Amino acid sequence: MQNLKLPIMINPRKSAQRRLVCDGFFEVSGMNRLLEVCTPCNEQMQVNVNFDVDDLGLNVISGTGSVSVALTCQRCTEPLIIDLDVEFTLSPAKDDEAAEALPSYYDAIELDENGEVNLLELVEEELLLAIPLIAMHEPSQCQAPVDSVWGELPEELEKPNPFDVLQKFK
Repeated sequence: MQNLKLPIMINPRKSAQRRLVCDGFFEVSGMNRLLEVCTPCNEQMQVNVNFDVDDLGLNVISGTGSVSVALTCQRCTEPLIIDLDVEFTLSPAKDDEAAEALPSYYDAIELDENGEVNLLELVEEELLLAIPLIAMHEPSQCQAPVDSVWGELPEELEKPNPFDVLQKFK
């Protein structure tokens, strides 16, 4: 199987009728929002997208994508390499009203004025959602100082609860 560059804009209705399967890659250099928050380790990201029509007659876009990125560890400020693997199942909607009518197991994606979807933006948005809120190495792999305390405070630093005095009045 050859690795093909995927189309950026695609008509999900026509693609779903043909049961199109797109297996290829996107250039990460075109994902400006992703580049603002992390540094990709690869120039390309692998993507697989399937177009189908479900039992309700809805067009469905499902797929996966994966890319390795470098983030900054929030403990030690050293680079942290993580694999972002995303899975998505979406259904195109013309407007907000159509999006509200979709079953809860589908996320809505808005069609543009030509009835098309921007696949590059779709995958980029899923990757942005997959980035951890606070990126950190595992404690055993982190370069943070050993004397740092993460999680619970040592017993000597714990202060007595000021409301313990009220227990006597009960």
